[in-house]
Amino acid sequence: MADWTKTNILKNDALLQYIFQTSAYPKEHQQLKELREASAQKYKDMSVMNVPVDEAQFLSLLLKIMNAKKTLEIGVFTGYSLLATALALPDDGKVIAIDPDEEAYETGSPFIKKAGMQHKIKFIPSDAFLVLDELIKNGEEGSFDFIFVDAYKSDYLKFHELTLKLVKVGGIIAYDNTLWYGSVVESEKEVVDDLIKKYRNFVIEFNSFIAADPRVDSSLLSIGDGLSLCRRLF
Repeated sequence: MADWTKTNILKNDALLQYIFQTSAYPKEHQQLKELREASAQKYKDMSVMNVPVDEAQFLSLLLKIMNAKKTLEIGVFTGYSLLATALALPDDGKVIAIDPDEEAYETGSPFIKKAGMQHKIKFIPSDAFLVLDELIKNGEEGSFDFIFVDAYKSDYLKFHELTLKLVKVGGIIAYDNTLWYGSVVESEKEVVDDLIKKYRNFVIEFNSFIAADPRVDSSLLSIGDGLSLCRRLF
């Protein structure tokens, strides 16, 4: 049964801990570790709003393989994925980060500064749609190498149309939580948690849309709570 307090779709806890202990934790940057721990201490179960450590490690490696320099993040929370992104970018790389919750961002901000990454980050405490519209109006279409979306699942389809304009041809858009705690394969009756139930159908609709979208190559990965990668074709 879907449980929102467990963000990783891998249900074998021993195997998950093996991945963390053997692969993810040994290479986790010290400031990422401290940010993760501070988030858990302050936000308790809600800290699952940050990506898990193995997913952050994957995204970091992907950004390096892509030689990404200009990125966009929609939905920041305390900034674990944001710091992982900044660390993966070259010294002249830039990431625009958008989230209306400035208080949560300030929780992670000291660790971003300790890591020396603040010069790469432009945080905008705002409704994301307003910022995306402004970027498009200002001629930023097709200028981003990578875009990470981890916001309200009910808005994913609307975000997709805007991010497709902003990412360059050949660039990647990554959407988080696209397996939605495993609820995508459960019946309506099986989903009892109100939060999961609220967004389940939006995620199912989004996944079906992406699979049929001729504008992107796509892959839904079983890492974290599901991560959908979309590569813009034209």
